[in-house]
Amino acid sequence: MKKFNRKDRLAAIMNILTEKTNHVFTYKYFTTMFETAKSSISEDIMMIKQLVETLELGKIVTIAGASGGVKFIPIISKNNTEIFLDDLASRLMDESRIITGGFIYMSDILYSPDISYKIGRIFATKFWEQNIDYVVTMETKGIPLATMTAKILDVPLVIIRKNLKITEGATVSINYISGSTKKIQTMFLTKKALKENSKVLIIDDFMKAGGTAKGIKDMMNEFNAEVVGTGVLINTPDPEEKLIDDYIALLNLKTINTSENKIRITPNKSIF
Repeated sequence: MKKFNRKDRLAAIMNILTEKTNHVFTYKYFTTMFETAKSSISEDIMMIKQLVETLELGKIVTIAGASGGVKFIPIISKNNTEIFLDDLASRLMDESRIITGGFIYMSDILYSPDISYKIGRIFATKFWEQNIDYVVTMETKGIPLATMTAKILDVPLVIIRKNLKITEGATVSINYISGSTKKIQTMFLTKKALKENSKVLIIDDFMKAGGTAKGIKDMMNEFNAEVVGTGVLINTPDPEEKLIDDYIALLNLKTINTSENKIRITPNKSIF
C-alpha cells in the first residue's frame, strides 16, 4: 500500500469531512485508512482546524473519549450570511417576479442547488448544536431547503404530505388551518417516518400566519417528538400575530405593490 505523506492526508481528510458534514469520523477510521499513528492524525486534524477557522469555512469539532472523533460543520460566518441574504433579497425584489394574485415567483430560487445549499448552511449554523434527529417539512416548495439542511446536519428528511399516499402504509392525519386560505386542510405522515421522542427541526419556504408550521408541530406531538426549532426562508409582516412564536425567518417580505410592480424584502440580520 502507498505510504501517504502529510500533504496527502490533509487533502484526503478534508475531503472526507466535507463530503459528509456533521458526521463523526473516529480517529481509528483515519489511522486504519492511512496506516499511521493516532498522534499524526491528531496533528493533521489540528492543522485542518486552524485552516478552516482562519478561512471561515466552517468549524472542526473534536470529540474526546474512546468513542470520540472529529466532524466538520460548514458554519457560515455572519458577514457571509449578510452578503448572501442581501443578494438574495435583491434578486427576489425583481419586479418581473410578481405574478397573478400578488404572489412572488420563487421556484428558480428554491430549486437552485447552490442557493438552497447556502440557505441550508444558514439553518444548520443556527441549529446544529440542538442534536437534531430529523428535519421535517411540508410538501412541496420547502423540500429543497429542508433537503440541504438535512444533508448538512447528516440526519434524515421527513416530508409531510397533503394527500394520502397508499405506498406509505399506515399514516397519522391531522387537520390544520391554512394561514393563506384560512381553510381547514389535512396533512398526512406515515407512522414509519420517525421514532418517538426524537428532536426535530421544521424547515419551510414561506410563513404568513404560521398555520402550516403550527400543523406540523401538532403532527410532531402525535409522535411525541420535540420541535427544537423552526426556520423559514420568508416571513410576512401581516398578520403580526402568528400561530407559532419560536421561529426564525431569513427574509422579511414587507410589501408587494401590484399596481406599481414593487416588491420590498429585507434580510433578517438579527438571526445570529
